[in-house]
Amino acid sequence: MAPGTLFLVVGPSGAGKNTLIDGARRSLEGDARFVFAGRSVTRPDHAPGDMAMAPDDFEAARQRGDFALTWHAHGLAYGVPRDISRPLEEGRCVIANVSRSVITEARKVFPRIRVIHVDAPATLLRQRLAGRAREPADDQEERLRRTIPVEGDDVEFLVNDGPIDHAIDAMVRILRRG
Repeated sequence: MAPGTLFLVVGPSGAGKNTLIDGARRSLEGDARFVFAGRSVTRPDHAPGDMAMAPDDFEAARQRGDFALTWHAHGLAYGVPRDISRPLEEGRCVIANVSRSVITEARKVFPRIRVIHVDAPATLLRQRLAGRAREPADDQEERLRRTIPVEGDDVEFLVNDGPIDHAIDAMVRILRRG
């Protein structure tokens, strides 16, 4: 059986990655070909699909090898569980919200990768970050200045600057192409 595809959903803070992933999850509900990976994060006010972990517990889990991918961003630690390997081995598609900084590592570890780079104009990103009010304005500006280039034949760009249902439909089309 051919390995499944690991879809890495990346992009700047405020681009709408979680919103699009949640919408795609609802659209694809009941289709066993798609698995939406959870994520552990050392933040108590985590996004849907994330599991909050204390920093010491996260580090212990990382040392045990419980994560397939880990990264640090904005003072927090994130990890995608190692158990994503099972559905990939079964030929299924796994969708994971990750940092752009782990793309190179993921390409080395997993045989089939597709990157969905979600983005939006800077004014919209700024507006969305302010609206969610997770951090002070200075930290929001630091998030907006952080850029990591995303390149490769396996990258698809999705601009999330219009009606959310249009962006969700675009994401689902990308996922269905596997």
